[in-house]
Amino acid sequence: MTLTLVRNPRLSARTTLGLGGPALAEAIVRDEAGLDQLARELPGLGGRPMAIGAGSNLLAADGPHELTLVRAAGEDEPQLESHAEEVLVRVGAGMGLPRLLGICQRMGLAGLEGLTGIPGSVGGAVAMNAGSYGVCAADALTRVRLWTPKRGLFWRSAQACAFDYRRFDAGLDAEFLLVWAAEFRLTQDDPADVRARMAGVYAKKKATQPVTAKSAGCVFKNPEGKSAGRLLDEAGMRGKRLGGMFFSDMHANFLVNLGEGTAAQALELMDFGKNAVRARFGVTLQNEVVVLE
Repeated sequence: MTLTLVRNPRLSARTTLGLGGPALAEAIVRDEAGLDQLARELPGLGGRPMAIGAGSNLLAADGPHELTLVRAAGEDEPQLESHAEEVLVRVGAGMGLPRLLGICQRMGLAGLEGLTGIPGSVGGAVAMNAGSYGVCAADALTRVRLWTPKRGLFWRSAQACAFDYRRFDAGLDAEFLLVWAAEFRLTQDDPADVRARMAGVYAKKKATQPVTAKSAGCVFKNPEGKSAGRLLDEAGMRGKRLGGMFFSDMHANFLVNLGEGTAAQALELMDFGKNAVRARFGVTLQNEVVVLE
């Protein structure tokens, strides 16, 4: 089946934080024929359509959401096009970012190693311009394949889009936009060297971040020239707990669900952290995690 419709999916089962009440529906699209069907079905599903990847950057409120979740779920292998020392890699948005990085490592393709340890999908990585340690998805992106209900599928160059810190703007006037595929420009390298760089990034993250915990990554954006984690730490937030939620004792900018946490607790704890940082440093932290209230 090219399009699967699920009624009343719970966001708690579709986010890495494990939080959130039910949406109206979820549309899981596996191929281009599924997109054609989605264009016909979407108006009748109700609510606001929202693209969702692996849910690794979402904090959804506990109550119901007037949303139709749309998820690209194609599983095709990446397509490669070689040009001298460079290789263009075209990959579907539904592929998990860790899987793509594993393929690149085995094939000796360099350029995405800095994204190691990010648990999202390729589409989500583009839509959020995911990154770490000074590397972001936009650095290697050449173009992105987009879909809208009215226009259908089309490629758009990265130069025609705007990227910023955890931000992607296709520069289009569309009520709903889905990232369907992405093309990256990578370079040939020794697979062992690519693996070593990936291992180094992961080791650094594992030593300083709760990479295996139920979290949504960094909760707040780093203010210009500052570390949100350090500000939260110095404001006394490291290990601060409210019910089943707490700011990690490894990295204060990671909000962790201990298993019985609620979105209400998470949002209250975030406000507490913001207020503490503002009171001590005069800095207003901005959300990096996408909050659905």
